[in-house]
Amino acid sequence: MMLQGPLHKMHTQLAQPVEYRLRLGDATIDLHQQLDKTLRLTWQQRINCIHCGRETNKSFNQGFCYPCFRSLAQCDICIVAPEKCHYDQGTCREPEWALQHCMQDHHVYLSNTSGVKVGITRYSQLPTRWIDQGAVQALSVIRVSQRYHAGLVETAFKPFLSDKTNWRSMLKNEYQQQDLHRVFAEVWPQVAASLEPGLMSDISLIADSENIQSISYPALHFPDKISSFNLEKTPQVEGRLIAIKGQYLLFDSGVINIRKYAGYQVSLEVLSA
Repeated sequence: MMLQGPLHKMHTQLAQPVEYRLRLGDATIDLHQQLDKTLRLTWQQRINCIHCGRETNKSFNQGFCYPCFRSLAQCDICIVAPEKCHYDQGTCREPEWALQHCMQDHHVYLSNTSGVKVGITRYSQLPTRWIDQGAVQALSVIRVSQRYHAGLVETAFKPFLSDKTNWRSMLKNEYQQQDLHRVFAEVWPQVAASLEPGLMSDISLIADSENIQSISYPALHFPDKISSFNLEKTPQVEGRLIAIKGQYLLFDSGVINIRKYAGYQVSLEVLSA
């Protein structure tokens, strides 16, 4: 079996374990069904922007050409730092896009990836966001009406909880089970005390100990050591698929972050069953 086309992030469906699908060209492969098979991924030395399709020598922000990187709202600094939203200043790159993506209900959540972290996402992106981060547990704790407010709340959590994942530990599946509801109950009074009254009026507390989401991933086993593939240096990646977690394929020969190479024209071959 061989598929060819531009890479995009893997599509996921919450199941136990998570189901992963990769679309290349006109074909789709169920990657969670390929465990224990030898796969070969080959970069064809071409990159096309995932937004406009133009060929580009370099990928920016996981798949965009430079003009799109400079002009699209989804590539602005406020996407990774939502507390820097400038929509109300009238300087948003794409106000209509912002209305559809940023001026919508957002959740602040706690998740357990390599440890407990805080994060935010649009409500419609749950549980996809948790899966993409490789979370094994997750709990929505707060709902607000827009991304900017979610970013302000997340920032207030940062003195108490990390907003980062140790990706190597996540891929090794190194974690301790956590009581996310208890963690939230412990830190929330201190966080709330630091928030402005106007922001507090937009906050709905939605943490419920019964709603902690547990997530498992397709795996034969997880690696003890992490060696990361770089398609720019090694255009052909081959190995026995042992696990999939987050947006990573884990082979017995190393790991690759599929989302990092969005827009790269590749071929994918299943060499053995």
